[in-house]
Amino acid sequence: MTDERQLVRNCLKGRPDAQRELYDRYAGLMLGICYRYTKSLTDAEDVLQDGFVKVFRHLHTYKFEGELGAWIRRIMVTTALNFLKKHSRYRTDLSFDNNDALHPVIDSDAEVKMTAREVAELVRQLPTGYQTIFNLHAVEGFSHVEIGQMLGISDGTSRSQYARARQLLMSWMETQSMIKTDQYAGK
Repeated sequence: MTDERQLVRNCLKGRPDAQRELYDRYAGLMLGICYRYTKSLTDAEDVLQDGFVKVFRHLHTYKFEGELGAWIRRIMVTTALNFLKKHSRYRTDLSFDNNDALHPVIDSDAEVKMTAREVAELVRQLPTGYQTIFNLHAVEGFSHVEIGQMLGISDGTSRSQYARARQLLMSWMETQSMIKTDQYAGK
């Protein structure tokens, strides 16, 4: 296994074996990132391929500051956001309006026990706008100012959409918890 510096250098020389190694090293993780922003695995795979085209096209700009994986991750997130904006099936759901029907507000400290997979699946069920902002802030760690710049919205809109996404998720998680409790109790 080649170290990252040498791997990048070999990729820049156009060596197919190095390009394959770079792809193989990061594709699985990056597919998971792409899948967080899309509603299907097929779309996530399209984003992944577009993202890796950009990675290889812009690899010469990587300055070996920070981790290569983090640099690739940022490209994948940006590619996913561009994908959402470009495809009509996502644009209609990529709205940042107030839609009170989507978020029952439950302010409760009920203990909710779910697996990471179950939580991730609930996040995927959020409307695309909520899902995007939730992923950008809670998972990727972008600030609301950065999210606003990326999506062309105000940081206040990003904050409110994040809060609504969180409230909706908590409500769904609480509902899932109650369903599990009822199932275990034999109801």
